[in-house]
Amino acid sequence: MPADLPDEMTAIEITAPGNAEVLQAHTMRRPYPEEGELLIKVEAAGVNRPDVLQRMGLYPPPPGAPETPGLEIAGTVAVAGRGTSRYNEGDRVCALVPGGGYAEYCIAAEDNALPVPHGFSMPEAAGLPETFFTVWTNVFQRGRLQSGETLLIHGGSSGIGTTAIMLAKAFGATVFATAGSQEKCDACVKLGADRAINYLEEDYVDVIKAEAPARGANVILDMVGGDYIERNLKAAAPDGRVVSIAFLNGSTAEVNFMPMMLKRLTLTGSTLRARSVADKAVIARELEEKVWPLLNDGAFKPVIDSTFALADAAAAHARMETSKHIGKIILTA
Repeated sequence: MPADLPDEMTAIEITAPGNAEVLQAHTMRRPYPEEGELLIKVEAAGVNRPDVLQRMGLYPPPPGAPETPGLEIAGTVAVAGRGTSRYNEGDRVCALVPGGGYAEYCIAAEDNALPVPHGFSMPEAAGLPETFFTVWTNVFQRGRLQSGETLLIHGGSSGIGTTAIMLAKAFGATVFATAGSQEKCDACVKLGADRAINYLEEDYVDVIKAEAPARGANVILDMVGGDYIERNLKAAAPDGRVVSIAFLNGSTAEVNFMPMMLKRLTLTGSTLRARSVADKAVIARELEEKVWPLLNDGAFKPVIDSTFALADAAAAHARMETSKHIGKIILTA
């Protein structure tokens, strides 16, 4: 262990379940890496909806994960633990972590870390892991999106949505995206969406059935739930795949499943945080093989809505809860 590392660090604590103001900076003992782990000096960390839910007391961390929020980080390797082989002290990495990202130092499994792409700033790199892991496993692994197919993305201007637009277009899909304002719709089109649907003014089911090449979406990425669950069945093309990753409008609904049978639909979904290091490592390797070359070539970067200092985590959460953001919200050291 390098002798110049501090024994303590600043981290953001959830002092009690509640609104954004319960996020407070405090001093805590710096973590130590175990076998197969890296200690990363955090330079930037992404802010995500699961962090907000955790702060509200609705999404507890999985067993063994830090209580400190934060699921994605970028920084430099401070210590490479026993059994690590790829990264060395000083290497620039970004990583998916089960928690602990809102801090000056964070532990990451080496297998869940990836090199910072060429030309990326640390805030840009911190905006990669949570959204890119999520989109890859759900749209491309579970949803099996193929070149020439149509993807419908709900929440197209979110961090997940903007990532899904860019990745789907890079791999040859036609992209429809829903959003709640003209500004957000314009942002989706600018990123490459073939059609953005303002859900306050148009029925996305009607638009998809009228305008999608297959008169329906081959893959639907849904983070809304609620009444969208049944409407997605109507919007899906024959043999379509509907992938649920969140339920902002609720996880229960009364649904007529007849379209699922008649159109031979696949309904699936997943969460990411509680999956094993080994599961996430598979996603990481596929990303490095198939997506990182695009990032290294400058094909696209994550959309950064805003950045906040670590001590201003409460303001970052307040920004997210306005739902006015387009792209990622990032904390910086």
